[in-house]
This record gives sequence, structure tokens and C-alpha cells, in this order.
Amino acid sequence: MTGITVKSVEAAIASQPASGSLTDMPQLYGKEARPTIGWDIGGIHLKAAFVQEGRLGEVVQVPCLLWRGLDALDEAFAALPDWVRGEASHAVTMTGELCDYFSGREKGVSELVGWAGRTLRGDLRIYGGRSGFLPPEAATAAAADIASANWHATARLVGRHRPEAFVVDVGSTTADLIPVADGMPRAFGYSDVERLETGELIYTGAVRTPLMALARQVPFRGRFISIMAEYFATTADVYRLIDALPPDADQQESADGRGKSLPETETRLARMVGCDRSDATAQEWRRLATYFAETQLRLLHDAAAQVLSRGELPDDAPVVGCGVGRFIAVHLARRLAREFIDLENLVAPGADQAWVSSCAPAVAVALIAAGE
Repeated sequence: MTGITVKSVEAAIASQPASGSLTDMPQLYGKEARPTIGWDIGGIHLKAAFVQEGRLGEVVQVPCLLWRGLDALDEAFAALPDWVRGEASHAVTMTGELCDYFSGREKGVSELVGWAGRTLRGDLRIYGGRSGFLPPEAATAAAADIASANWHATARLVGRHRPEAFVVDVGSTTADLIPVADGMPRAFGYSDVERLETGELIYTGAVRTPLMALARQVPFRGRFISIMAEYFATTADVYRLIDALPPDADQQESADGRGKSLPETETRLARMVGCDRSDATAQEWRRLATYFAETQLRLLHDAAAQVLSRGELPDDAPVVGCGVGRFIAVHLARRLAREFIDLENLVAPGADQAWVSSCAPAVAVALIAAGE
């Protein structure tokens, strides 16, 4: 990934053709009397998307350290703009039930749905993936369908615009690789464990992945060196050093709790090979970061090859990229020799709002719910 910068990735995304505007497709989203707000409640971020009269409005994301308890969710909600506190139809999807604050997924789903019912003004529906939207009172019994089903919403939304597509959602922590055929998700797996087995869920992301999860050895000064199995640095450090990390993508603390300047980033990366920053040049640290980026891309490429080997998608089906790490999906599309389309250019062409793609599941449940 040498030489790839934020500007070059943005240029690649901008060159993709728009696929019509919301006003061109009223049958997809309808025109509800009051606004619809889509929510994606995660263990790291809280995301919200506003839709009114079939049109996507503001989309926002704030940090939410849910593993500390539901108070963190209240704090995140307080940091959102005022429109989230108005009367609306609310559609909720989630992944936060997985965090270790909860004793299990069913408990997590129940508590997050309870929080939404107490906090959000208006009617509430919970996205149950293959079961569609469900009333809150059905959530506990349907916890297996609701838990971590946000990928399903994104794939459904993409299918309404591109009936044949390969959805690549690279977030801060995980990546989803979902084939869409005949306008619907065609995932072999559904639960997290099933999707880990089928290559449709890869626990690697653009911000929070510890570098020790990407390689055991790395090339450094002409030799392969075993890396430290310690939480010294993350993928955010890698992409910051090679100038590929979008400025708003990293909303979390660094691994050592210190700043995110290039010298501080190099210090963290140096620790991975048992060095101090002063032991090598900036060019050498950048070269090492490039290798880590390559190892992550290989993980995704292998998983994509596994999914695509099933033969469900034609060779000309595009990669539709989303998530804060969609700049990585640009490179994956090139390796797969497929067209790349940013999700924003499908659902909100011309919006010029990065959070549309970064908060894809919140956008998806908002737009789908608004049309039902």
C-alpha cells in the first residue's frame, strides 16, 4: 500500500458514478409523516441517521465505551445533536450486546432494547435481520436474530440499488464481506460464529485491531523479527503513518493513552519490534507500517476469495464499500479486479458527508424502516 494517501483514496471514490438520488427512487423509502431515525448501538460507537420524507439528512457518530456500562450509552446520547431527542419513528440495530459488560448476548439485547425504549421518543422497532423489524417486546425471544445483525441491514440496502454486489464494510474493529444476489443478502452464516467460519466476518478493522493480531514476524532491516505479543500499537497507528487514515475515523484512545502525532505513533510502532523510536528512521517506521497494512489486506483478500469461490456473484458485480476503513476496500476491489462504489454514491449521491458510509447500518435501518 506504499504511496496510498487519503487524497488518492478520496479521488478514487469520487470518480465512481452516482446511481441516482433519493428523489429518483421514492418507491424504496416512502414518505413518512414524521422523521425516522436509524440507530446502530455498538460497543465502541453510537451512530444515528435522520430520514424525513424519504430523504437522508444528517448522519452522526460519537464514541461510546459501552463495556463500562449503560451510563456510557447515556453519555454518548447526550453528545449527539438535538434532533435525536425529538419525536420520531426509531429503528435500532446493534452489535453492543457482544461487549463484556453483559453476561451474554440475550441479556445484552434485552438491556439495549430497554435503554432504547426508555430514552428514545416515539415508536420503536428493532431490526431482527432475517426476521425483519420487530416490536421491543419481542426482542428477548428473538435475541439470536437481533444480535449483531447490522451487516444484514447494510446488505439489504445495497441490494435495493445494486441487485448484484459484494458488500465490503471495514469498520474500526471488524470487516463484513457480504454477497448480495437478486437484491438480497446471500450470506452462508448468520451468527458471529457462523460468519467467522464462512469468511463473511473478519475480526480486523482500520482503527482498533492490535498489531499482534496481524503477524508473528515482520521484515525489519533485512531480517524477519518476531513481534511483541503486547497491546503496544493498533491499525490506527499503521494507517496514520502511511497517510491513509481519514481524519475523523479514529475516535478512540491510542494503545498507550498518549497522543496521535507522528512521533508518538512511531514510538508505539517501534515497541512492536522491541525498539525505541530513535533506533530507526521515519522512513523505516513507515516501511514497517506498510507491511502491517499489507498483512491486513491479505487477510481480507483471502476471506473475499473464500466467499467469492461459492460462485454466487458474476465477475462484474461491484464491490460496494463502507465503514471508516473503506479506503482498505478500495485496495481489495483492485485486487479482485472489480469496480469500487462507495455506499454514499448509492444512497446519497452529492451529499458530501463521510458519515453516510461510515455509519452504514444506521443509515440502512433508517431508510428501510422509512419505506415500510
